[in-house]
Amino acid sequence: MLVIHRRIDTQPRWDAELHLAFDARSKSRLRCFSAAGEDVGLFLERGQPPLHDGECLQAEDGRIVRVCARPEQLLHVTCTSAFELTRAAYHLGNRHVALQVGDGWLRLLDDYVLKAMLEQLGAVAEPIEAPFQPEHGAYGGGHHHSRHGDEDFNYAPRLHQFGVRT
Repeated sequence: MLVIHRRIDTQPRWDAELHLAFDARSKSRLRCFSAAGEDVGLFLERGQPPLHDGECLQAEDGRIVRVCARPEQLLHVTCTSAFELTRAAYHLGNRHVALQVGDGWLRLLDDYVLKAMLEQLGAVAEPIEAPFQPEHGAYGGGHHHSRHGDEDFNYAPRLHQFGVRT
């Protein structure tokens, strides 16, 4: 079994690939198989952000393993205006839906109830198959691998004490 405990910086070469859906990339403990069929055990530090497409891991035997986001059934959401798209994002966020945000579009895991809600809001929700990389959240905390465009969110989490003024 290929045993993995460490996340490392992206490498130009790798020895194996893991093709994982978002749910599997969100787990710190996972038994899966490499693209070549080798048994793999992930034992990553808990509380970390989900694994990203292209991220690298180092196995106990020194091999480098590249993570690949497996395509999933998604809804690709567009609207006729920025206001309507913002409104759709608000309603999805209010339901704590994992959401990938792009320039003029949103993506979420395919769900017929959410599709009907979005259509009632005037959005177009088309089914597609694509890798899913939703926002991790501004208060994710823990270790953060900064990605292009995420630099503003690379800060330590703050603990809030209610009733105490600072």
